Amino acid sequence: MKEIKNIKLTEEISQLLSECPDYTVASKVEDMVPLSYRDAEPNGQHEVSYEVPGKGKITEATVCKVRNGVSANYPDEYMRRRDPESMVIADNFPTDKPVFKDRFGYDFEQLREETFQWLKKQELCIFFFNAGPGSLNIDAMAIAPANAGFFALGLGLLQGVVDVSKLKRTFEPRTFIFVAPPFRHTHFEGKQVVVHRRESDAHEIFSYNLYPGPSAKKGVYGMLINKGETEDWVTLHCSTVKVITPYDNIITICHEGASGGGKSEMNEDMHRERSGRLILGKNAITGEESSITLPLGCSLQPISDDMAVSHPSFYKDDGKLRVMDAENAWFIRVNHINHYGADPHLEEISAMPEEPLLFLNIDAAPGSTALIWEHIQDSPGKPCPNPRIVLPRRLATDAGEEPVEVNIRSFGVRAPLCTAENPTYGIIGLFHVLPPALAWLWRLVSPRGYANPSIVQTEGMSSEGVGSYWPFATGKKVRQANLLLKQIIDTPSVRYILTPNQHIGAWQVGFMPQWIAREYLARRGGAWFARKHLTPARSIILGYALKDIMIEGHPVEKEFLQVERQPEVGTEAYDAGSEILRKFFHECIKQYLDPELMPEGRKIIECCLSDGSLEDYTSLIPSEPIITD
Repeated sequence: MKEIKNIKLTEEISQLLSECPDYTVASKVEDMVPLSYRDAEPNGQHEVSYEVPGKGKITEATVCKVRNGVSANYPDEYMRRRDPESMVIADNFPTDKPVFKDRFGYDFEQLREETFQWLKKQELCIFFFNAGPGSLNIDAMAIAPANAGFFALGLGLLQGVVDVSKLKRTFEPRTFIFVAPPFRHTHFEGKQVVVHRRESDAHEIFSYNLYPGPSAKKGVYGMLINKGETEDWVTLHCSTVKVITPYDNIITICHEGASGGGKSEMNEDMHRERSGRLILGKNAITGEESSITLPLGCSLQPISDDMAVSHPSFYKDDGKLRVMDAENAWFIRVNHINHYGADPHLEEISAMPEEPLLFLNIDAAPGSTALIWEHIQDSPGKPCPNPRIVLPRRLATDAGEEPVEVNIRSFGVRAPLCTAENPTYGIIGLFHVLPPALAWLWRLVSPRGYANPSIVQTEGMSSEGVGSYWPFATGKKVRQANLLLKQIIDTPSVRYILTPNQHIGAWQVGFMPQWIAREYLARRGGAWFARKHLTPARSIILGYALKDIMIEGHPVEKEFLQVERQPEVGTEAYDAGSEILRKFFHECIKQYLDPELMPEGRKIIECCLSDGSLEDYTSLIPSEPIITD
């Protein structure tokens, strides 16, 4: 085995490396760029293929070098987004997730040994990284077949690469990612499966597919959630952004939500028309457009894109929430960027980056420049809804590496069209103000929402689960519910809002609601709402609705604030939508009435199940006043 300085490997890993034909140790991300396409055909394409017994050669991905990095695409449409049912657990620690033996009928140790035997026959790429912020010192190691260099590149970009030879300490990885793509076909009927095997002092992640979402990204996230579950801290599923107004007011917004809930978009500039107008929405029934003019938008300093650690060492007993980015790069979905000029900032960064990027589900030829609005098609005339770029954090923000204070926690929901003829839960106004108890309930329920672009779609309304990060968690739901509730109780200075995307009633709005909310709340600075600005929403689950809103002298029409005012919706359809939400909440929260649930949490859930009032919710968690007189 090649000598690797300053590293302490387990005997099992040392044996694996000593028996494989060869391996490359990447000491920096750039080492994996040429590896991604080194076996390219004369046409410039590298096929990531494997011989599968009984099935012949199967191509998992095609990869090519482009001027701005590496472009990878999947022939199988199913592999172009994350399967939310991919995680299984293969250990004896407490879990509410599917257990490997229960799902597949045999002990995982058998497959684990088969996986190692397969890896021993492959030329490998290995590298070392810190999972989460470097200050947590979570030493980790990745082992992948060398011909899947693009996957290793994505993981290296997302998590960073540690050159262990330059360390002044011994690097001792106890978190491992093993990649074995053909097992998807030999053992799992073509499905994405990621197996987590937790030990008292280690965490193993076995990725049996090459889409980075369930493993390189959410697999590492699951490890962080598990570590927090054992040490009493949370890694939030959120983007975080400092918003700086033209008048130098600064607020920090932490935007949470299920996949597709607008986390990356909260870090983006507002999408303007060429005239400079902001199209608030287009009425799906009448075709009418509503717009406002906002000469100057706020400056943005993104802090995190999808994962933010909230560690006990960040707290100062002042009632403030502090978070820090858990990633080294951002896995940015660009399906809403479908033409040149939609997001000039991101287009510029991605077209002419300072270092190579990874593009997924982007239509790019070898030697071309990958353009983020050129999405591959799932079928003729049907663009893939989940095109992605992996963008190093330092290219996206100049924010430092210190925890930041959060002023507002918002929660994003993909809302469907709602009309009198077709009532749905798309009754959420531009934004709503929530008391902390209701904010906690929304995080327990976390609706996946309408037309989720990031995952393999399921029928009907479904829940992403506690914190909106449950698909990535390995342990117990009630434990995570308690951690989130304790966090909310311990940070009484934080304010909470709820904001939709895609639709407000009968209006198609994209992500404009959260952008307008961001601009409006930043301009208010630290001020909150007087009684004249808020009214209890017609649906109690939506907290307080806005009575009116004016931004830079431009009022927003009240039908965007209180959806029942829309003539295309009306009170009857609104109430039907409210009932959909009510039943959905009741269905989702009953499972948390567990003996381990905190007493405060039990009271909140019982309040919801008994259809309590807004005043009841407000009284359940002490906080700074929501409404000032």
